[in-house]
Amino acid sequence: MTSPVTTVPADSPARPTRTTRSAPRLRRARAEHRPGRPRRSVLLTLLTGLVLLYSLVPLLWLLISATKSQQGLGRSFGLWFDSDFALWSNIHDTFTYDDGIFSRWLLNTLLYVVVGAGGATFLAVLGGYALAKFDFPGRRAVFALVIGAVAVPATALAVPTFLMFSKMGLTDTPWAMIIPSLISPFGLYLMWVFASEAVPNELLEAARIDGAGEIRTFFGVTLPLLAPGIVTVLLFTMVATWNNFFLPLIMIKNPDWYPLTLGLNSWKAQAQTAGGEVVFNLVLTGSLITIVPLIVAFLLLQRYWQSGLAAGSVKE
Repeated sequence: MTSPVTTVPADSPARPTRTTRSAPRLRRARAEHRPGRPRRSVLLTLLTGLVLLYSLVPLLWLLISATKSQQGLGRSFGLWFDSDFALWSNIHDTFTYDDGIFSRWLLNTLLYVVVGAGGATFLAVLGGYALAKFDFPGRRAVFALVIGAVAVPATALAVPTFLMFSKMGLTDTPWAMIIPSLISPFGLYLMWVFASEAVPNELLEAARIDGAGEIRTFFGVTLPLLAPGIVTVLLFTMVATWNNFFLPLIMIKNPDWYPLTLGLNSWKAQAQTAGGEVVFNLVLTGSLITIVPLIVAFLLLQRYWQSGLAAGSVKE
């Protein structure tokens, strides 16, 4: 028998022939980096964690140590609490020890910060704005002088400052702390750079055309635009004045005019003197109280760093 033969029409499409070679696999497309999504870096995360640990461990140790009595500091582990929780009694003893001299030191420090750091910030804002927006003879010389003053360390100027103030009879007075704190070359340079970029010249010209004087232009137009830079300089000068130790060490001998740094150091030095009372628990508690105003100031002022950064921008 013969099998029937099937004929394929000429106009019918040809069937695809099977091949033994398999089709190549397509590679997976790499995930494209989105501009709004930051890349993850394990190394950067580890380094950031180490820096965070390095910064927080001393604060944690200080907080835990402030809760211990003088005896508890020697019988317990440094990074863990003692059985006797003595934070509130330590705070009470800190403010009442030696006739409440700690409160006097705290008020002295606030005086030096408000007058000294506040005055330094105000002078830096005025000088930085003038150097950035006004052209006058000797401008380059002033720029070189400011850069040179930034490069000179404060310790190199301590002895000449002391000799000058001793000739004027200002040592062992609050002016020995306030007057040197009014000069901040770094703050002046920072405000100079910030005012050059944050305050458009077109905005100043528009205010002058409208009839505003220089004082009104500065306080009404320029000052709001300089808010982030002012806060930055204020925090720098405030921290420098609050933590200043070497200048009051050579300038002030009367304990009634001590700042907190020098006063707490005098309490610590009692343990090395014959017959002196050991009050390390009060030194640690006072140190904890000392950093609280700085933390509060940073938390209250940090929002001004980002505010006003785009204020005053003009469309070219």
